[in-house]
Amino acid sequence: MTTIEVKDLWVNYGNKSAVKGLDLAAKEGEIVAILGRNGAGKSSTIETIEGYRSPSKGTVTVLGHDPIKDRKKIISKIGVMLQTGGIYPRLSPNFAISLYRGYYDNPLDLDYLIDLCDLSRVADTPYRYLSGGEKQRLSLALAVVGRPSVLFLDEPTAGVDAAGKAIIREAITRYANKGATVIVTTHELNEAERLANRIVVIDQGQVVAEGSAEELRRNFGGKEIVFTTDEPVDITSLSQSTNYSIELIEGRKYRLSGDSSAATITALNSAVDSQGRAIIDISAGNTSLEDVFLALTENQDETPAEQSSRRRRRR
Repeated sequence: MTTIEVKDLWVNYGNKSAVKGLDLAAKEGEIVAILGRNGAGKSSTIETIEGYRSPSKGTVTVLGHDPIKDRKKIISKIGVMLQTGGIYPRLSPNFAISLYRGYYDNPLDLDYLIDLCDLSRVADTPYRYLSGGEKQRLSLALAVVGRPSVLFLDEPTAGVDAAGKAIIREAITRYANKGATVIVTTHELNEAERLANRIVVIDQGQVVAEGSAEELRRNFGGKEIVFTTDEPVDITSLSQSTNYSIELIEGRKYRLSGDSSAATITALNSAVDSQGRAIIDISAGNTSLEDVFLALTENQDETPAEQSSRRRRRR
């Protein structure tokens, strides 16, 4: 079942459009990570879906309802975790969760939430004495206390150590597996890749790509083969044999640009072998999610020379 549906969304601030005809959908049990540079339109999009901002144009439905006009029908079914704070310093996790449970007709059990977010060791510790990871886990517990069907998480693992991140990822996954839709906004690409079923990349107010991390790498990553030979080779002859551009990186290390398929690797091996040389090391199609993200969201104000220079630096 589709729980969130956004069609042709525009969000204007005076004469400036922060969101420009954006389409987005999410389903039950799905964890969707929203990625984008600062100013890409992520916050405007999420605030509109949450019902805190009216769209300038287009439609938004959450659980089949308009999040502004039908707010009373869905407010108890939406959970929001902010990036920082909002909790009184003297409240312990036990007290804070018990307090929040009183706001809902059918809240989750206190012990379940303490276990879900691994807070048993600090259940009676005042908030001000909690570590950064413990504070984030308490914020997550408070976001799901009312059994929301749709959960919005803003940078849920920001400033958290590796062990804490793993606990938060597991808690989010456990909750999504109960059928909830989870929307995560984050700048931590590694976390998005580990956590999300689907990643949506927004740039200049529009969706420029979406899919799993593997799909994004495959469809939008740099298609290249980096290889090293036992002896120097004639790259002009190799380029003619493979029909792809080949350049020397350093020493006996080369880069073929344009394709990283098995067929091209086979052709490259044959071409190198015909010169009486051998490939002793090769890698292909190993573009990182970060490289894909940067390529998809390149600064449109940069000149082609500046973009080319930045790509070389990333390599």
